[in-house]
Amino acid sequence: MKKFILAMSVPAMFLLVSCDKEQVIQNDDLPAKATSFINTHYSDQAIRQVVKERDDLKTAYHVYLDNNTQLDFNREGEIKEIEGTEKIPDAILPALIVTYVNTNYPTAFIRAWDPNDTSQDVKLSTGVELLFDSNGNFLRIEN
Repeated sequence: MKKFILAMSVPAMFLLVSCDKEQVIQNDDLPAKATSFINTHYSDQAIRQVVKERDDLKTAYHVYLDNNTQLDFNREGEIKEIEGTEKIPDAILPALIVTYVNTNYPTAFIRAWDPNDTSQDVKLSTGVELLFDSNGNFLRIEN
């Protein structure tokens, strides 16, 4: 019986730990680095909502701006992803990516950017999705 209880309690603990927990927080509760990023690059936009998400041992912050842009930050306040319908400020993006898009898609603008350890996904206003390496070198068209 003790083995049965132990066997049942271990999966239950994993279920409890893996549950996502999201809560709306005040703007002042964002990490300072995230607040600085928003003030620098989106000073003309009001923050509509901030959601703090806990998943396993990770914490993320999702910031929703009035222009329908979503900014995702990690626990330290570092930007992890940007998505919206408006142009992402060039100062945020790697120069190689901005140059490539301006040269090859002169009528389009970057509306989403998802960098990770090995690559960077970019979505353009035209619907085209591009993949770049971690240094900003073009790899391929995604769609």
